[in-house]
Amino acid sequence: MAKLKNPRGLEDSQVMKMSYWKILSILLLVYTVTGGFLMEVPRLAIVNETIRSLYFHVPMWFGMVVMFLTSTLYAVRYLKKPGAYFDIISVEFANTGLIFGFLGIVTGMIWANYTWGTPWHGDPKQNGAAVALLIYCAYFVLRGSLENSEQRARLSAVYNIFAFAAMIPLIFIIPRLTSSMHPGSGGNPGFNTYDLDRNMRMVFYPAVIGWILLGVWIATVRIRLRNIEDKILELEYEKNH
Repeated sequence: MAKLKNPRGLEDSQVMKMSYWKILSILLLVYTVTGGFLMEVPRLAIVNETIRSLYFHVPMWFGMVVMFLTSTLYAVRYLKKPGAYFDIISVEFANTGLIFGFLGIVTGMIWANYTWGTPWHGDPKQNGAAVALLIYCAYFVLRGSLENSEQRARLSAVYNIFAFAAMIPLIFIIPRLTSSMHPGSGGNPGFNTYDLDRNMRMVFYPAVIGWILLGVWIATVRIRLRNIEDKILELEYEKNH
């Protein structure tokens, strides 16, 4: 049984265990929830008060992209210098990114139900996001179908890179080239063009940072749990052999 090694020593783990950025995440999210429900927002036709969903729906996509990007970067690092440590980081950030993706779709469906009249309108951005998440679901199916740990890590790392490359056009490029009801897509102006006023910016930007930090926090906790599980398995293996 291969031993789990951290090629960079304690550097990564020490940074992740520091508490200042976790405290910042909590403070930013408390501020987001409070400001998101209480601060003034633009009075727009149809959207009305539902525009407050912007503080919760859009940051989920930012968080998802950051988690998947981090996962992809560690997949590349694994291919350059194979090590179980890089594989664990890659898969756990992908796990967290998938959570953010599903939350993004759910919050979007709730918002769409009040503004478009139906939770799923078949909008290109909705469909693209759904396909992107299915691609990442296949990533975990691939990992679960392989028993050899090295083969699983290597093949899933390659797939991870292609999954991220497919996600970008599905979410950010194709919807802009087709007819879409989403702001910033299909010729529609984005929120920052006409109605993301000063009050909203004061909440929106901290919300993005806060949710991303929460995602990193979740991923690091999952990584530490995986490390503990692997060490337990390693000790049991050494005890029995």
